[in-house]
Amino acid sequence: MRHGKKVQHLGRKTAHRSSMLANMSCSLIEHKRINTTLTKAKALKQFIEPIITKSKLDTTHNRRLAFSSLRDKNAVAELFREIAIKVGDRPGGYTRVIKLGNRLGDNASMAMIELVDFNDLYNTEAKTKKKSRRRGGNKIKTNTSKTVDANEENMIEKKSTSKEAPNEESSPSESNSGKDQKED
Repeated sequence: MRHGKKVQHLGRKTAHRSSMLANMSCSLIEHKRINTTLTKAKALKQFIEPIITKSKLDTTHNRRLAFSSLRDKNAVAELFREIAIKVGDRPGGYTRVIKLGNRLGDNASMAMIELVDFNDLYNTEAKTKKKSRRRGGNKIKTNTSKTVDANEENMIEKKSTSKEAPNEESSPSESNSGKDQKED
């Protein structure tokens, strides 16, 4: 039974496991998605989520904490520059694990782990924000049709007044517009 065992050991000693997770985290930060086994992906998710949370607040202390876990200066720089800006408003859940099936050689269950905000296929926030559902949409359509009808009536009145009183003094722009309308 697995009572109270929080860490997934992955069949490795502590030093090997922490090095492996640090390397996988750097690869994930650099490439935004990696393929690995399902258990390693789940362990990596637990490892990297707190680091990404710390990167949202760019302080020297948080950079040092991230560097102590990742052990790569370039990965820490990219984490604080690019990834922290994109996930700044997200309260958590920065990574997604997608199951890919079993590996042919040893039948190990494979998975792809990726950063959520960097996937264009699943990230459809811009499309959903533009569309807004309103109730009583018929009222809006009738109001717009009334304004269109009022505009058409104004145009008809202007045409009829220009035809009825051609001798009245008017500005040159109005007389030109009246001639253009008669030619059409």
